[in-house]
Amino acid sequence: MEYLNVDQLRRCMKTLDASLLFYQKAEGDSIEQEVFRNAIIKGYELAQETAFKLLKKALKAFGHGGKKLEATPVKDILRLAAVHDLLTLPEVERWFAYRDNTAHDYGEQFAKETLTLIPAFLQDITTLADVLEQKLGKGAENNGA
Repeated sequence: MEYLNVDQLRRCMKTLDASLLFYQKAEGDSIEQEVFRNAIIKGYELAQETAFKLLKKALKAFGHGGKKLEATPVKDILRLAAVHDLLTLPEVERWFAYRDNTAHDYGEQFAKETLTLIPAFLQDITTLADVLEQKLGKGAENNGA
C-alpha cells in the first residue's frame, strides 16, 4: 500500500494561517492588506486542490479506480470520502460551500466571502489532514487501519 503524505497539505494550512494573521494586522484598505488578502485567496485555492488530490489518492486505497476518479466531479469525491469515513456528512456540506465559493467570479464580494470561510476551512482542513494521516499515512498500520 502506498502511504499518503500530508506534509504539503499541512504546509498549505500554515501558510494560509500566517497570511490570515498578517492580513488582520495590516492597516485596513492598505496595499499590504490587499497583498495578504490575495495570498489568502490563493492559499485557500491551493489548499483545496491539494486536499482533493489527497482524497483521490485515499479513495484509490479503498479500491476506486484512478482513471474513473480523475473524471469524477469534486462533490462526488467528497461524497465518496464520507462513505469511507474520511469526512463526516457535516464536513462534506462545508466542503461543498468551500468549493462553491471558488466557483464565483473574483472581486470584492468573493474576497469577503472567502475571508469569512477561512477559520472554519482551516479547522476542516486540519481535521482532514489528521484523518488521512491516521488512516493512510505512515504508521497507519499500527493504528488498526
